[in-house]
Order: sequence, then structure tokens, then C-alpha cells
Amino acid sequence: MRRRKATFFFLVLGICLIAIAVALNIGWILLNLREVVLLVFGIIFFAVIITGLILNTIFLVREIRRNEQHDAFLNAVTHELKTPIASIKLYLETLKTRDVAEEKRHEFYDIMIDDSNRLLDTVEQVLQASRTREKNRRLNTSEIDLGKLINECVKIIQTRYKLDDATVKFTEPAEPLVISGDASELQIAFTNLLDNAVKYSKDEPKITIKIRNSNETHIEIFFKDTGVGIAPNEIKRIFKRFYRVPGIPTIENKGSGLGLPIVKSIIKKHGGRIRAESKGEGKGSLFIVQLRKR
Repeated sequence: MRRRKATFFFLVLGICLIAIAVALNIGWILLNLREVVLLVFGIIFFAVIITGLILNTIFLVREIRRNEQHDAFLNAVTHELKTPIASIKLYLETLKTRDVAEEKRHEFYDIMIDDSNRLLDTVEQVLQASRTREKNRRLNTSEIDLGKLINECVKIIQTRYKLDDATVKFTEPAEPLVISGDASELQIAFTNLLDNAVKYSKDEPKITIKIRNSNETHIEIFFKDTGVGIAPNEIKRIFKRFYRVPGIPTIENKGSGLGLPIVKSIIKKHGGRIRAESKGEGKGSLFIVQLRKR
């Protein structure tokens, strides 16, 4: 509703500015440029009209881009929902219409459970994106041992993708690094970062996680992977809602464009910051999260 009102406002503004421009031109011709006052007001109004038209054009271009991103988001979410649903339906129909060996039956069950989890993850991500936009939503704050929390996130990803221990390298710090925050929210943020590191890697992902004291007041967490990497001109855009890096075949149709915006929103609510670094496509990525100490 807000977007429609804003679009309508700028559309009316553009029409009014054009009407004023036409009226001024006609008045200018009728008076034959004899009035100095009209000349001054004409220059002022002309500047106002040009400024308004520029702002109107910028707004319309942004709306077009936003609509394109929304369309891409809908296509991505549709794909993320349709694929596992179609898979589950196929296996269920197979189990219903054919006699399947017990071993094969259990294999089908495992596949359907994985697809169901994929569906739940997609739905949860959309719901989480909605929750992060609630400005009045309060965090369930408690003291958190970052080392233990990240260990839990690593185990979640290893279970989800059936990864061995060598895939994700993380050594807990010698001394507990404690912060004050919402453990469930931070778990979502860290899990999203690890999930992206796996999805946007090739056949054998390699992920390294390190924690260190940045200074007396902050802790830094480094998530490094050997995946597809990020082009320099895309780094600032990847944290925007619905944005998906174009032109990389290995990541087409993966993700909804909500993961990193969710991560940024959660980290920001905790008074922290996140930034990304990459040497380019095919050279991996590094995400650095900075959080305040307890």
C-alpha cells in the first residue's frame, strides 16, 4: 500500500511539473520576455521543475529495479518450494503404486525427509525476513559463549549437508569469548553464513572459522570459504533484500536473496557490523562479523 501511494504521488508530481512547464512557456511567449520579474521566477521555476523531474526519474528507476528484484525473489522462492514438493510427490507416488524393497523404501524416506527440511528452511527464511523488519521486536538477551554457539551452528550444517569434520575447520578459543545477545537470532545468522558457504562452493567445500578479540570492546568472527567468490562491484549489493549475484552459472536458482539481508539485520540489532571481502569470482569469500563484548 505504501509503495502504491508513493508511486501515485510521484506520478502526479511529474504530471503537475510538466503542466507548470507548459504554462510557463506559454506565459513567456505571451509577455515576450519583457518582464524581469517573470524572468527571475521563470529561472526559479525551471530549476524546480528540472529538479523534480530528476527526482521523479530516479524514483521510477528505483521502483523498476525493486520490481525486478521482487520478481526474481518470487521466481527463486517458487523454485525452492516447487522442487522439493515435486520430489516428495514423485517418491510418494512410487511407494503407493509399486512394491519397493525395504532398503530402497528407507532411501526414499530419507530423501523425502531432506526435501521436507528444505521446504521448512525456505519457509522459515521468509518468515525470519519478515520478523527482522519489525522495529519494535525485542531480543531475548542472555550471555552467550560464542565458541559454543558457533560449534552448534557447525554441527547443524554438517548434519544438513552430510559433511565430514574436515569440511568445516573451527577451533574454539582457549578462553570463552562471551557477548550479550539473542542466541537463537545469532544462530540463524551464523547458520545462514555457513549455509551460503556450502551452497556457493564447488563439489568439495572448505570452510574456516576463526574468532579473535578485535579490541577491548569488540570480537571479530571470520567465515572464510573456497567457493565461487564475489566480483568487486557486487560486494556492496549482496546485503540488499532480494538481490542475487547474476552471471555465475554455479549459483543460478539457488537461494531466495534473503539470507544475507537477514544476517545483516540480526548483526545490526546486536550493535555489530558485517562486511564481505573477495578477490574475485572463483577465489572464495570472507565474511567478517564484529560484535560487542558483554
